[in-house]
Amino acid sequence: MFVSRSMTRRVVTIGPEASIFDAQDLMAKSRVRHIPVVEEGNTLVGIVSDRDLRSALPFRYFKEGISAEEKSKLQDLRVKDIMTRKVFTISPGYTIQDALLMIQNAKVGALPVVDENGRLKGILSVRDLLRAFINVLGIGQPGTLLCILVEEKVGQLKKIVDAITEMGVSFGSVLVARYWEEDKRAVFPYLLTQNVAHVKKKLKEMGYTLLDPMQWYMDQLPEEDRPPDKPKP
Repeated sequence: MFVSRSMTRRVVTIGPEASIFDAQDLMAKSRVRHIPVVEEGNTLVGIVSDRDLRSALPFRYFKEGISAEEKSKLQDLRVKDIMTRKVFTISPGYTIQDALLMIQNAKVGALPVVDENGRLKGILSVRDLLRAFINVLGIGQPGTLLCILVEEKVGQLKKIVDAITEMGVSFGSVLVARYWEEDKRAVFPYLLTQNVAHVKKKLKEMGYTLLDPMQWYMDQLPEEDRPPDKPKP
């Protein structure tokens, strides 16, 4: 899935000469946490976040307000004075997997989407990514997540999919993750049913080990990385 299909197209923007109070009011009214800063031609020149505003405005402003005198002293502070100028951006042609890695590595909450000329086309937030992955993984529908430990060799995934399909159970998605043991993988099928007792029974009869999908990773951490209250398996 491409960024162009997942981004928010109707973006709330602001100009660099706007006051920080205008930015705060716009952010509160629009219920967003990031506002791209654009100049003529919708050219991106920066981004202002709720964190930028909290750093620029007194803490009391957000709790109980500030006096007219205090506000007057801050009135000349412009968006251009507090915005982030070196913005992490992404192209509409990138995938949501690319975007997820960029957000993780850059430690930002949103990526403005720009074309080759630096013109703003949309914005992709963490919320947009979550919505996209919910759709991709099919977990918006009622179902059950399983975790199956398998050997890392060709044909294992097909064997599992065929066995479950033969029982008349539909898949929402299937993910495969690395496992801490060498030559092992964890397979996570999301099944579009809540009646999975017969599926689990069949998989165990086939020799597979089933793990609790909510606990598998923590339980398999090396002992030195395990929290003190987490017993060794």
